[in-house]
Order: sequence, then C-alpha cells, then structure tokens
Amino acid sequence: MRFDFVPSGESTIGVEWELALVDAGTLSLVPRAQRILDAVEDPKAGPIRREYLTNMVELVTGVHHRVDEAMDDLRGSLDRVRQILGPDTRLLGAGGHPVDRASDSEPFDFWRYNVVKERNAYWGRQMAIFGTHIHVGIDHRDKALPITYGLARFSPYFIALSASSPYWEGEDSGYASQRTMIFQQLPTNGLPFPMDSWEEFEHYATELEDAGMISAPNEIRWDVRPSTFGTVENRVLDSVPTFAELGALTAFTQCLAEYMSRELDDGRGIARLPVWFMKENKWRAARYGLDTDVITPRVKDKVRPMREGIYDWLNRLEAISAELGCADELRFIGELMESGPSYLRQRTAGDPAAALRQLVDETGAAAPARLPFSA
Repeated sequence: MRFDFVPSGESTIGVEWELALVDAGTLSLVPRAQRILDAVEDPKAGPIRREYLTNMVELVTGVHHRVDEAMDDLRGSLDRVRQILGPDTRLLGAGGHPVDRASDSEPFDFWRYNVVKERNAYWGRQMAIFGTHIHVGIDHRDKALPITYGLARFSPYFIALSASSPYWEGEDSGYASQRTMIFQQLPTNGLPFPMDSWEEFEHYATELEDAGMISAPNEIRWDVRPSTFGTVENRVLDSVPTFAELGALTAFTQCLAEYMSRELDDGRGIARLPVWFMKENKWRAARYGLDTDVITPRVKDKVRPMREGIYDWLNRLEAISAELGCADELRFIGELMESGPSYLRQRTAGDPAAALRQLVDETGAAAPARLPFSA
C-alpha cells in the first residue's frame, strides 16, 4: 500500500478535539450531532466535523505555528457549536461519560463506522470514548518514523496528564484513563512498531491490506502515527475539558517533536525504549496516572517517578518553548501536576454524578476552576 507522506512546515501544529453532547437537564448523552452537522458548511472536512457517534462532535483547527493561535481557532469553533445547539444541550470534554452506559450510544450509519461496530462486537459497542489528537508538522519523510516512535515513548506522560475517564458507567474503574483501556481493544490500535525506513512502513501497510485488516492508511490507528498530512499525530490523549489543558498538551507535543527533529538534524539518534517496556509504561499511566514509576532508557536511572521525569523534560524543553512561542502553555504542565489532572479533580468531586457536573461546567473554560492560570 502506498502511503504518501508530503512533508509540511516543521513543528506546525493542528489539534482535533472530540466533545460529547449531553442534555442540559439530565446531563445524559444525547444524539444531537446531526443538528450541528446540518448547520455547518462542510461537516466532513471543515473545522466542525462528524465523528463516530451521533452524540459527539469533533472540532479541528487549521495549520498553525503557535499554540495560542490553535487555541483561538478552537474557541471560535466551540462558540459556533454552542450557538447551533442552543440552551438544551451542553458539551463534555472527557475520555468518557462518567455515568451513562456505553452501549446506549449509537454510531452514525457510515460504512467505516459500521465495520468498527460489527467487526469488534462487544468492544465495538463500548466505543463511547472521546480523545484529543495533536498533529505536528515534519519537514522530511525520513524523520517521520523516528519521531513517531520517539513520541510514543512519552505516551505515559500524555496519558497521565490528559487522563479524564476514571469513572465508567457509574463506577470508579480504578484507572485514571479507562478510555485508554477501551480503545486498545480494537485491532491495529496500540503502540507503534519500531521501523527503520519508510519502505518498511509501506510494506507493513501492504501486508495489513493483503490480510484484510485495513483498506486505507488511516485505519492504522496507532497511539502515535505518521499521517498523510505530513505530520506525526499524537492520538493517545483523553479529551480534556479546558483550554489550559489543551494548550499545555499541544505545547508539550510540539516541543518534544521539535527537540527530536533537531537531534536528527544534528546527526544524533532518538532514544528508544523496547516496546515491552513501553507497553508496561502505558498500562501504569492508564492505571495510576501521575502517581507511578516509569521505565526509562537510562542505564543508571532505569525506573524513576513519573513526576520527576516530566519536570526534567519541562526544564530541558524550556528554551525550545520560548522559541516556539508556547512557554506559558508548556509551563502549565507543572501547574497541572501540582493541582491535578482531570481524573484527580473528578475523584475529588466525590462521586460520578458530581464529577459529571464538574466536567460539564469546566468544558470550554479557560482553565480548571481551582487553578489561577488564565489561558
């Protein structure tokens, strides 16, 4: 299978933000996406798009150089969606609905969605989950796979910082991100495989196609994957409620990709971690969030607290963030670790119903109410 990768502007960014639709009175999921799609100009490729379920919508930015510009783009789309929906519907930015039964959600009647639902049986009916996808532009095809695998090594950081689905169908799942556990049940999902050349990747895609596993490149649903847009796409994150969180996670992705790109330009390699350790790190982050240890490529520091590792990288990326104009957004990662990602804020709320009310109130806000940051 040919997989065209046309290089794009280095470290440019684009964000895809999936939001659930809930009734303003009951806060239950409601299939009102068609109301939005009927009112926008291009519901397939425009900034406000159809997604898998009839109770969700996806907001998609254009291509931007700066994080604050991308956030302004999303704000405009969010305002438009709210205007269309009216007062009877609210939005929910989280990895999953804390209370509703997942199988009650219905996909749109579209052939690709029907394949997901029918092929995956029970797990296909559990896909009432919502994510954030962040694209970073790559200026040369030969960098795409090294940066894909390089970013995937940081999956536990992104999972823990974005985790917003501790509750599932009215129960505490015990996980910070139940969405992570649900989403990986689909075939071709999960961590990327280490590959050394673009030809090897195209051969991989061809073998999947020949085996009937995929029919198009975008059906390779790795947690981090190269995209035909000339980007590497970070897909491992839960949907998050506030712009401060969106901006921080976008800045972290952008800065890490830029760091790796410069390493490659200077003739250095990107540190790798064996896939079996990456899988373990991913599980630990989904289960325990920030309060776990992660396995690293360091010989003398093989296992270290996740928080310590994140702070180390924030310091290392400080100069790059200043150059890219996202220093404030990246700095918010530290504030988020101090005051708590969404999964911790939800548990502090007390129970799934209270967490749901908190999420709806936070969605689209500048920052979590308990934090002083102003986006």
